[in-house]
Amino acid sequence: MAQQANIGELLSMLDSPVLSVRDEVTAVFKENLSSDRGPMLVNTLVDYYLETNSQPVLHILTTLQEPHDKHLLDKMNECMGRAASRLSALSLLGHVIRLQPPWKHKFSQAPLLPSLLKCLKMDTDVIVLTTGVLVLITMLPMIPQSGKQHLHDFFDIFGRLSSWCLKKPGHVTEIYLVHLHASVYALFHRLYGMYPCNFVSFLRSHYSMKENLDTFEEVVRPMMEHVRIHPELVTGSKDHELDPRRWKRLETHDVVIECAKISLDPAEASYEDGDSVSPQVSARFPHRAADVAASPYVDTQNSCGSATSTPYSSSRPTLLNTPGQPPQTLSPPSTRLLTEPPQVRCERVCLLASLRAGEADRWGRS
Repeated sequence: MAQQANIGELLSMLDSPVLSVRDEVTAVFKENLSSDRGPMLVNTLVDYYLETNSQPVLHILTTLQEPHDKHLLDKMNECMGRAASRLSALSLLGHVIRLQPPWKHKFSQAPLLPSLLKCLKMDTDVIVLTTGVLVLITMLPMIPQSGKQHLHDFFDIFGRLSSWCLKKPGHVTEIYLVHLHASVYALFHRLYGMYPCNFVSFLRSHYSMKENLDTFEEVVRPMMEHVRIHPELVTGSKDHELDPRRWKRLETHDVVIECAKISLDPAEASYEDGDSVSPQVSARFPHRAADVAASPYVDTQNSCGSATSTPYSSSRPTLLNTPGQPPQTLSPPSTRLLTEPPQVRCERVCLLASLRAGEADRWGRS
């Protein structure tokens, strides 16, 4: 009991306004993590972060090393299983994967991945779904070999959520659907870029069914108009793109670049040349602290999610909200895609740029 009280006191000191105190307490926690190989301290830190969104605790959690990586993955998986903590757990996972830890290859074997996929196939909270899709999009280039085991899950998720974009369930606010549409568009690019033969086969099979034709015409077909013919559709095969040997020679950023090469969308294709989001686009998207889409991927103030991202909020998102005023929609860039609603174009540019910041930052350090 005394030890728990001591940990609680140290945790509260982590958020001290005095920098020297925070640094000293952080050092104490890291020393304890080095000497104690059990899960208790990691579990305590995760619980405290989920409750407080403490940035010093987040820093400790996102820099964990073996064997605590397994403890962290197991704890996040446990939290994913509870509806009350699912969004916060996804937020934490997003912060972790954005930093591409040296143990990122373990994501494909951890129980957390099936839990994430189950969430995206069954959850009905649009904010959880949007955040989860962005986590999946960022994770896929780190674990491309997971397609061999989970490919049908990836495609089922795309099919389900693209249908949501058309059906627009009555209980979901329009602006949340805008964010979901943007994330589904990004998922389309990722799946087509990584697994073109299998993905096109899925699209042909799934959208040839009469009940899915409207979704294809209204949601999927406009997405297809903004990609090139993938070379693998000519020279590759469904088996080849799932062969682990195909991925062994590629680093995470190589996979991202390959996905960007097949895009006709300037927001995607410019990333091939290492371009960052333009100042004009950044100015259109001031930071939204209470926006759950202000996940690790939608912090536009630091060019799409660097390590200094502001924590997630458990509150529901509002877009460019001014006290006393209703949420405002965003005016579109002059070069918006004619096949998309203006809000979708703006949000997609923001989301896609944000998705890639952690990767771009990583290239700059390599």
